[in-house]
Amino acid sequence: MEKTAFYNNLNSDVRSKTSHRCGHFCLGPLTFHCQAVGDAVRLSQGSRHAEKMRNTFKNGLVFSSRPVRVQERIRLRVEKTVSHWHGALRVGFTSVPPSGRPLPLPTIAIPNLTDQPGHWAAPVNEFYCQAGSELEFWVSYGGSMYIRSNNRQYKLLSGVDLSQPLWAMIDIYGATCSVFLLGSGKKSMCCTRRSCPAPECITSPDADNHCSLIPDVSSLCGSTDECLSSLDTEIPAGEDSIMDCVVCFDKEARVTLPCGHRCLCHYCSSRVRQMFGICPLCRTDCISGGTVGVLSS
Repeated sequence: MEKTAFYNNLNSDVRSKTSHRCGHFCLGPLTFHCQAVGDAVRLSQGSRHAEKMRNTFKNGLVFSSRPVRVQERIRLRVEKTVSHWHGALRVGFTSVPPSGRPLPLPTIAIPNLTDQPGHWAAPVNEFYCQAGSELEFWVSYGGSMYIRSNNRQYKLLSGVDLSQPLWAMIDIYGATCSVFLLGSGKKSMCCTRRSCPAPECITSPDADNHCSLIPDVSSLCGSTDECLSSLDTEIPAGEDSIMDCVVCFDKEARVTLPCGHRCLCHYCSSRVRQMFGICPLCRTDCISGGTVGVLSS
């Protein structure tokens, strides 16, 4: 069982980051640490996108902005690769806070960091690191590190010390050029807790490899006690039964959007349309796509 004492030794700036919650189903925001980055790395898109800006196989270290929990699965997408380097992504955990690391960072995680106490990392097979590949990795309650990709799960290593806070550690190594942090989730018997939802990335052929971000609907949660943690939920269009609003989780979802999703209460529907103009489930335009329908009481 997780203990509150696990985080008691965090310094004040890290504590302030982890204290933010949209609600009690929210794990807090998860980005790359904006200061502890490798010499070749540039962060963008809210510190969720990390890219090596030089033609090199090394100097690609990045860390999570906050400590991660046991069984919290960190999700990544490989954005870009090259063919003239060998090796690929390395992932792991560390008990050394990123904010306390001297710069410049070591050039590679293995063995420069793994030879030092408080660092655990392993290489990811190049097969799972092709451009567009998505993967997730986590540490178990037994101190073992696992990775899952392409519906396959395997163990990377054992012996991670769980007695101290752990930060995720990613080395954008070898043929891997850039990664996008998709967020994280932690499953329990009754629900799945998630990090604050990351904006989806829409690439344009004319955007010079930059991304236009859809606004983060989780900002609507400021006046409620829950976070929008059901972006991955599939709700059949035209469903007859009344469900709870996916934003406030308090009132009944009585508004049917043009895409067919009946997922918002009247109050949240107005705010979603004014602030974002998209369905929180499928991201379809809910302003120009037609008139929303409100169920009669």
